[in-house]
Amino acid sequence: MARETVNDLIAFLAVARERSFTRAAAKLGVSQSALSHTIRGLEAKLGVRLLTRTTRSVAPTEAGERLLTGVGPRFDEIEAELAAISELREKPAGTIRITTGEHPAETILLPALSTLLPDYPDIKVEVIVDYGLTDIVAQRYDAGIRLGEQVAKDMIAVRIGPEMRMAVVGAPTYFANRKPPRTPQDLTGHNCINLRLPTYDSLYVWEFEKGGREMRVRVEGQLVFNTIGLRLNAVLAGLGLAYLPEDQARSHLASGALVRVLADWCPPFPGYHLYYPSRRQASPAFALLVEALRHRD
Repeated sequence: MARETVNDLIAFLAVARERSFTRAAAKLGVSQSALSHTIRGLEAKLGVRLLTRTTRSVAPTEAGERLLTGVGPRFDEIEAELAAISELREKPAGTIRITTGEHPAETILLPALSTLLPDYPDIKVEVIVDYGLTDIVAQRYDAGIRLGEQVAKDMIAVRIGPEMRMAVVGAPTYFANRKPPRTPQDLTGHNCINLRLPTYDSLYVWEFEKGGREMRVRVEGQLVFNTIGLRLNAVLAGLGLAYLPEDQARSHLASGALVRVLADWCPPFPGYHLYYPSRRQASPAFALLVEALRHRD
């Protein structure tokens, strides 16, 4: 439909509802003569008279009444939808889709949402746990959460967590008949619990650093998982050594359920960041979420 026709229909609806060219012209912000010209043009285009005009009144003809009842509600629906969308600019509402790893979802995102969402019932959040480096634009996510070093340079990145450390841990029962490793190379003689990453469909290589020397070790073992929870349960059961985020093992280290090794080879590194496209127009709901997640030292 041509834009001119839409404008003509809006003009007709105003006159038909107001039953007055004077009131309709004032409502539309145009002159009566211009409005009259528009209506005559629409009637000529349709080939029927839409309004009966007298010196005292204006009323729809049969054709005009049909157009009024048929088209009027549709324009009302469009106006209502536009108004609802405009409200989203002011009112925190809508659905936010986030892709994240399991660890930040449990330790950072969920605690922030438990504080934010009760105060904003119109905000909905969909969290997809995925170890892969998802293209958030192509997959229509609003944002992603990954380690700072994994965030693409063309994204806006907001730090949402402290620095992290990894920990190589094992249960006392595992070390009962085994000598603890003193260097990363010693891991080749241990039963290590592996993590499979979907990004490359390969096993995660354990990363170490000491005195400026970096080392990556491909470990072997009987078990391979793709979640932190299962690796933690397996190491607690004495089934091997695991390479876990330090905070996941901290309480078990304190209780003596786990023993840490190679701590001097596991320095801190940048933690998790929320990232999103730089061209994204932030909604009030998304802006609230960013502030709720933002890390403050």
